[in-house]
Amino acid sequence: MPTPTCQTHLPPCFLLLVLLLVLSGASEQSNGQQWQVLQPEGPMLVAEGDTLLLRCTMLGSCTDGMIKWVKVSNQHQQEIYNFKHGVFPWVTPLIHRTLEPHTCDYSIYIHNITREHAGTYHCMELDGLSKSPEEMLDEGTSVLVKGVGDPVPDLWIIQPQELVLADAGDTVSLNCTVLGDGPPGPIRWFRGAGLSREAIYNFGGISHPNVTAVQTTSSDFSILLKGVSTEFTGTYYCAKFQRRPNKQYLSGQGTRLKVKEKLMFPEETEFASHQVTRISFSGFLSTLILVILVLKAVTLGAVLLVLAAYRKSPGQENLKIPGPTQPSSS
Repeated sequence: MPTPTCQTHLPPCFLLLVLLLVLSGASEQSNGQQWQVLQPEGPMLVAEGDTLLLRCTMLGSCTDGMIKWVKVSNQHQQEIYNFKHGVFPWVTPLIHRTLEPHTCDYSIYIHNITREHAGTYHCMELDGLSKSPEEMLDEGTSVLVKGVGDPVPDLWIIQPQELVLADAGDTVSLNCTVLGDGPPGPIRWFRGAGLSREAIYNFGGISHPNVTAVQTTSSDFSILLKGVSTEFTGTYYCAKFQRRPNKQYLSGQGTRLKVKEKLMFPEETEFASHQVTRISFSGFLSTLILVILVLKAVTLGAVLLVLAAYRKSPGQENLKIPGPTQPSSS
């Protein structure tokens, strides 16, 4: 009766079993890991006939075929855009990658806005668990549409910059215009969306130390970011808050800021290289001179020791210098 292979070759089988267990655990951990979707809560106000930019950042995934946009309104769900398949008139993807690893931008444009586009929009996974319309209305990005014949709204937030590129060390201006008054409450700037968003500037409150307000007019709520670095990269939102109840009343469409490390010009690089070469050569000469001086000191010390030893030698004391021979007297 043949012996089973695993009993004959125990170490290889044992290693194979360990490998299978490790791979199985990694697969379960990968399946259990949830992607994080970052999108502004809104509401956003857009005029009929304009173009709406809906922003969405996905953390932990860059698989275009796994993402879709869904609109919820009047207890109905409607697929607005699918990154895997389908034809969606009046909708185009933003299509640009972020600088952060494992982070991708799935924002979309909706062109020629009509009243029917009002609702709440969700950026979600294709195989994500479906929720009821009531639950989805409390999440996502809510959009309000001002029709041609509608009265002027009490508040309008305009963020004209979609993307701002900067080098490390620059001062960046993020523009925001607020038309109207709205309910009592401050204007605030945030970076990011969802629970992880960071407060950047609060008009009338505590703000980031490297951020200052511009406010050339009463409707200008732009800010300046001084000495930016790659850590400043992200999407910035200008939003209006109301005091009672304390919640976000209206938000701009966001401005994406990308900061890259400042590169040196060829002349600067050559000058820096030349300076390093000069410094290295000077250091080499100094070291060489020091070594020569040390060698000279050691040699001189050795010669002095030899002379001193020679003078103290016992044979030197009995040494007589021969002179002329004296004739003996008879």
